[in-house]
Amino acid sequence: MTIDEIIDFVEGLDGTLVVRPEAGDGSPEISWGDAFFYYAPDGVVPQATQPFATIVTKNYPGDETSRLDRPGAFRVNAAVGRETFADRTGHAPGEPAGGDPGATDVVIAHPVYGSAAWLAVVNPGPRTDAAVRQLLRHACDLARARYERRRRAG
Repeated sequence: MTIDEIIDFVEGLDGTLVVRPEAGDGSPEISWGDAFFYYAPDGVVPQATQPFATIVTKNYPGDETSRLDRPGAFRVNAAVGRETFADRTGHAPGEPAGGDPGATDVVIAHPVYGSAAWLAVVNPGPRTDAAVRQLLRHACDLARARYERRRRAG
């Protein structure tokens, strides 16, 4: 899977907004080249919520273990909820994950946000293509449900 294939897939999910920071748009330079996925049926970046998934193309401070400084390396990340996280990893969020956070084409607990039930895949490929699509769809569904709850409550 390429970054563009992932972005095209997410853009095809109902109500999603893809934000791709770049030079000159007011976003922090470190975010340039990355992608942030929101459930935003009105097409406006929500002010009170985090993205439901991201693609990062470089190491961030405190998040270097995936070794995204390798040529062509990127990581797709998705907030999948506690149940899906446990189903995929065999442990609850926040428990030690083990494994190599830089391994490619493997679903892993996010090396920084695993405790918040985020999963990640470095350079998704044939082994994880279907899983990545399923995880992104699920993360979007969870974000949609949160949006609907807030809308009804507000």
